[in-house]
Amino acid sequence: MKIADIRKLSTADLTTESTKLREEIAELKRRLSTGEVQNVRVIRGKRKDLARVLTVLSEQLAKENI
Repeated sequence: MKIADIRKLSTADLTTESTKLREEIAELKRRLSTGEVQNVRVIRGKRKDLARVLTVLSEQLAKENI
Protein backbone atom coordinates (compact mmCIF):
# COMPACT_ATOMS: atom_id res chain seq x y z
CA MET A 1 0.00 0.00 0.00
CA LYS A 2 1.17 3.47 -0.81
CA ILE A 3 1.16 6.13 1.91
CA ALA A 4 -0.93 8.44 -0.29
CA ASP A 5 -3.66 5.79 -0.50
CA ILE A 6 -3.55 5.26 3.25
CA ARG A 7 -3.89 8.98 4.00
CA LYS A 8 -7.15 9.09 2.02
CA LEU A 9 -8.82 6.58 4.37
CA SER A 10 -10.95 7.59 7.34
CA THR A 11 -10.11 6.58 10.91
CA ALA A 12 -12.75 3.84 10.85
CA ASP A 13 -11.31 2.45 7.63
CA LEU A 14 -7.80 2.59 9.07
CA THR A 15 -8.81 0.61 12.16
CA THR A 16 -10.46 -2.07 10.04
CA GLU A 17 -7.43 -2.16 7.75
CA SER A 18 -5.07 -2.56 10.72
CA THR A 19 -7.18 -5.42 12.07
CA LYS A 20 -7.20 -7.08 8.65
CA LEU A 21 -3.41 -6.72 8.33
CA ARG A 22 -2.84 -8.17 11.81
CA GLU A 23 -4.94 -11.21 10.89
CA GLU A 24 -3.07 -11.66 7.60
CA ILE A 25 0.29 -11.48 9.40
CA ALA A 26 -0.82 -14.06 11.95
CA GLU A 27 -2.05 -16.35 9.17
CA LEU A 28 1.19 -15.96 7.22
CA LYS A 29 3.26 -16.75 10.33
CA ARG A 30 1.17 -19.86 10.93
CA ARG A 31 1.60 -20.95 7.32
CA LEU A 32 5.33 -20.25 7.51
CA SER A 33 5.72 -22.49 10.55
CA THR A 34 3.93 -25.34 8.76
CA GLY A 35 6.06 -24.85 5.65
CA GLU A 36 3.29 -23.74 3.29
CA VAL A 37 4.85 -20.32 2.67
CA GLN A 38 8.34 -20.11 1.26
CA ASN A 39 8.59 -16.34 0.70
CA VAL A 40 9.28 -14.60 4.00
CA ARG A 41 9.35 -11.18 2.37
CA VAL A 42 5.56 -11.19 2.19
CA ILE A 43 5.38 -11.03 5.97
CA ARG A 44 7.87 -8.17 6.03
CA GLY A 45 5.80 -6.23 3.51
CA LYS A 46 2.61 -6.74 5.51
CA ARG A 47 4.35 -5.58 8.68
CA LYS A 48 5.52 -2.43 6.94
CA ASP A 49 2.00 -1.79 5.64
CA LEU A 50 0.68 -2.21 9.17
CA ALA A 51 3.25 0.28 10.46
CA ARG A 52 2.20 2.80 7.82
CA VAL A 53 -1.48 2.38 8.69
CA LEU A 54 -0.84 2.75 12.40
CA THR A 55 1.30 5.85 11.85
CA VAL A 56 -1.38 7.59 9.79
CA LEU A 57 -4.04 6.51 12.26
CA SER A 58 -2.16 8.02 15.18
CA GLU A 59 -1.62 11.25 13.20
CA GLN A 60 -5.34 11.51 12.45
CA LEU A 61 -6.30 10.80 16.06
CA ALA A 62 -3.87 13.46 17.26
CA LYS A 63 -5.44 15.98 14.86
CA GLU A 64 -8.93 15.14 16.10
CA ASN A 65 -7.96 15.64 19.75
CA ILE A 66 -6.47 19.08 19.23
